[in-house]
Amino acid sequence: MRWHGRGGQGVVTSSELLALAALREGKFVYHAPEFGPERRGAPVKAYTRISREPIELHSGIYEPSAVVVIDPSLQNDPSIASGLRKGGLIVVNAKSPGDVLLRSAQEKGAEVWYVDAYSIAMEVFGRPFYNTPMLGAFVRASNVVSLESVVSVAMERFSKDSKLAQLNVLAIRRAYDEVKKYE
Repeated sequence: MRWHGRGGQGVVTSSELLALAALREGKFVYHAPEFGPERRGAPVKAYTRISREPIELHSGIYEPSAVVVIDPSLQNDPSIASGLRKGGLIVVNAKSPGDVLLRSAQEKGAEVWYVDAYSIAMEVFGRPFYNTPMLGAFVRASNVVSLESVVSVAMERFSKDSKLAQLNVLAIRRAYDEVKKYE
């Protein structure tokens, strides 16, 4: 999986939580961030490899099976689907997928799933924290790990503040339930 967003949106945290959930399920994982200039708002990518076999490749993912677009403004960037494998998966934070994203997906024969993570975040947190809602949406669209594994690692990650942990779990579950496949 390749995650796209901007600094401060939790791209790296989402990738890490997914990797931890897969590890909890006995899978092999590789998780790595990729930063541009280290500042809030700068483009950020993160990579998550999950396998039933040991992972020997430790680099960026240039031909992902799935792409997750956390920042809604990035869906208009045609490079988002760059390298996406034929028949892959794109999960985007949007009320509805944009034309550029849909054209890129169509060229790749990719499924597109979308969720309004912004509205979920504003209702749950009162702030635009998109990362955990997008994680929930990705888990539903991909079935790569179970929802319960993700909820469990999120509870552990945010356990220093039980209210924050509960809010993140709520956001994950809501996005899991609300994500839609574009038909």
